[in-house]
Amino acid sequence: MTSDQTSNQGTRPGIEPHTPQRPIWLCRTCAVAWPCLGARTLLTVDFVADPTGLAVYLAAQLQDAIVDLAALNPNPGPDPAALHARFLAWVRPRVAITRTRLDGDLPPPPPA
Repeated sequence: MTSDQTSNQGTRPGIEPHTPQRPIWLCRTCAVAWPCLGARTLLTVDFVADPTGLAVYLAAQLQDAIVDLAALNPNPGPDPAALHARFLAWVRPRVAITRTRLDGDLPPPPPA
């Protein structure tokens, strides 16, 4: 898997892939900071059986993002705490919620 690919997000019929646009690290689909809500949702489902794999994948993406964003704006550079929150802090709670929903213990969210 290359750093511009995120699991199999691009192979889901009818679902737009939410992949990062480097070096600015915005979502190619919704143009917000990646991993966006769509990417988080798709990645969580893809890695629901392997949350450690998801964390390792996102840590590698975080490392690439730090390099890219620091090259774009070296002074003051990217905020490490903000990037940690953006790339990694959400993984554990989201995997737990997704597992519960896939097991059928919680009702699905209401349609938007």
